[in-house]
Amino acid sequence: MQFLKKYPLLILFAVFLYALAIASLLTPPREDSVMENRKLAQKPKLTVSSLLAVRTADKYTQKYETFMNDQFIGRDGWITLKSICESALGKIENNGVVYGRNGYMFDKFTSLDERRLNLNIQTVTEFVNAYGADTPVTVAIVPNSYQTLEDELPAGLDNINQAAEIEALYKQIPEAAHKLDLLPVMRKSADAGQAYYRTDHHWTTRGAYAAYQAFVSSRGLQAADWDQLASVRREQPGFYGTYYNKCKLFSAKPDTIEWYDIPIDSMTIAGKEMGGMYDMEKWDQHNKYDAFLWSNNDLTIIRSQNNLNHEEGKTTRILLIKDSYGNSFAPFLTYSYDEVWVVDPRFLMTPMSELMTQNTFDDVLILYNFKSFAEDSNIYTITK
Repeated sequence: MQFLKKYPLLILFAVFLYALAIASLLTPPREDSVMENRKLAQKPKLTVSSLLAVRTADKYTQKYETFMNDQFIGRDGWITLKSICESALGKIENNGVVYGRNGYMFDKFTSLDERRLNLNIQTVTEFVNAYGADTPVTVAIVPNSYQTLEDELPAGLDNINQAAEIEALYKQIPEAAHKLDLLPVMRKSADAGQAYYRTDHHWTTRGAYAAYQAFVSSRGLQAADWDQLASVRREQPGFYGTYYNKCKLFSAKPDTIEWYDIPIDSMTIAGKEMGGMYDMEKWDQHNKYDAFLWSNNDLTIIRSQNNLNHEEGKTTRILLIKDSYGNSFAPFLTYSYDEVWVVDPRFLMTPMSELMTQNTFDDVLILYNFKSFAEDSNIYTITK
């Protein structure tokens, strides 16, 4: 009794924690978290091997602790409360995401893996040397949002200077390749409208269009006119992207995704016929950007009759080697080529050498955002 009188707050806090733990055990476990955009841990099965496991990740106690953390009652509310407290304390970053002005979020990107970057430059060099003599190759490295939206950055952000890095990168690529400078393109696009999402690391569809127009113009081709696309323009509100998923900023405002219901004849992924260029179910889910091109996949081939440059009796074909930025970019290419072949090196099953020798391409475009190009460990597959 004396203890209760002496430490009432401690007792209340202990009771509160025990009550939450019991409530968490009695509440049916959730399979996934919309707020965190991930699957949640499920209750592990108790076995002799899990009790005696040597590796920490295999131990029953470790798995059960993860399960309890993921299934803690009111988890989403606690995450929001943490975000509110951190904002009240003036914190301007969380989990590698920096808070900018006007609702923008940015990567905290202060160091480079020079070895990985140089290996990827070497890979692109080998590709250009192998195929550039017969097929025009364009390399387009997209600056990430913080390099373009300088007026939206918080004071004192000491990120990598991508403008200088991309310039140095292009100097190492053989002269046989065309190097497309997208920094002025993206700045102009940002002045005209929203070129990058606020809560996500991708460019917007408007930003992707600006890069498409710059590319096809550099190839001497006609591009689809932005105003003429208005009739097939669609909007999908309520998009919380990758930055939000990392930081869970309570005051974040969702983005709106623009997409274009462009008519096509067919689209295949790894030889399988798809129902159009978009996974329509994804528009109603949390990770809406995955709707573009059915997310990242093996060889994707799009055929249409949209080509504004079509010549009777000739089929023009482009090969797009890309990261996820290319997913919202590729649909526009149908207006400038008869066939659009898309490759994501992370998922390509066919050797690139086989793809290049067994098919004829009018153009090859290597399109990556800078951070992805500097960090991707799969680009080497384009020389296999």
